[in-house]
Amino acid sequence: MSFQERKKKILMILDEFEALSVMEISRKLSISPATVRRDLQDLSEEGLLQRTHGGAMKLDNLPFVAFHKKQTANTESKQEIGKLAAAQVVDGDTIFMDCGSTVFAMCAHLKKLNKLKVITNSLPIVAELIDTPGIGINLIGGELDKERRAVHGDMAVQHIDTYHVSKAFVGVDGISLQNGLTAHSEKEAQITKAFLKNAEQVYLLTDSSKIGKDAYVKFGTLKSIHFLITDAQLTGPLKKKIEQEGVRVLQ
Repeated sequence: MSFQERKKKILMILDEFEALSVMEISRKLSISPATVRRDLQDLSEEGLLQRTHGGAMKLDNLPFVAFHKKQTANTESKQEIGKLAAAQVVDGDTIFMDCGSTVFAMCAHLKKLNKLKVITNSLPIVAELIDTPGIGINLIGGELDKERRAVHGDMAVQHIDTYHVSKAFVGVDGISLQNGLTAHSEKEAQITKAFLKNAEQVYLLTDSSKIGKDAYVKFGTLKSIHFLITDAQLTGPLKKKIEQEGVRVLQ
């Protein structure tokens, strides 16, 4: 049975039963548990189901559905960026992770580490990493944005200001040579500014569709970041000009 055939059948039985363990899916489809685990991970990375401890559940049964719908946009690009970003993290690091869906794509690859501390305002990141041995989680406190599944506000900024980390991984709504880093939301810009201030190295994760474009809240210059992690579509003069600002581009 091909992956596409297994994918269709797994989603069909999850639609019927809402949540199943690896062993239950294995028995129902007559495929090995190892194959089921691999398929569930692939489907989770595509944003088509939610992995649970020992199995999976359909997205309609989650409090994080809106986030996962956002996560499915530019899925392949986000997964590649997330994988490259996670490769910059080493055992023993303490890192900031914001609530963006591209930053969330790091999670599957961070699980390979033996010792890591994650400070985040993202509930989906907490849900994804909470059962991973070796990863400690510090959830930022403050006001909960139910749509974004993230914590914001003045108390959240105060929380962030009590820490200093080696690396921060943040997203952006727009980045340009003229206006630097921009966001659609003042509260998200506030959180990102706090991350930038309290990290030794800042990694900005975004697909190339947001480069050269602006949102309405300006919150930082290109000199606020050290690394730009993006897809292979960023080439030519724009890439060179960004690098001339002191930003190292990783693709």
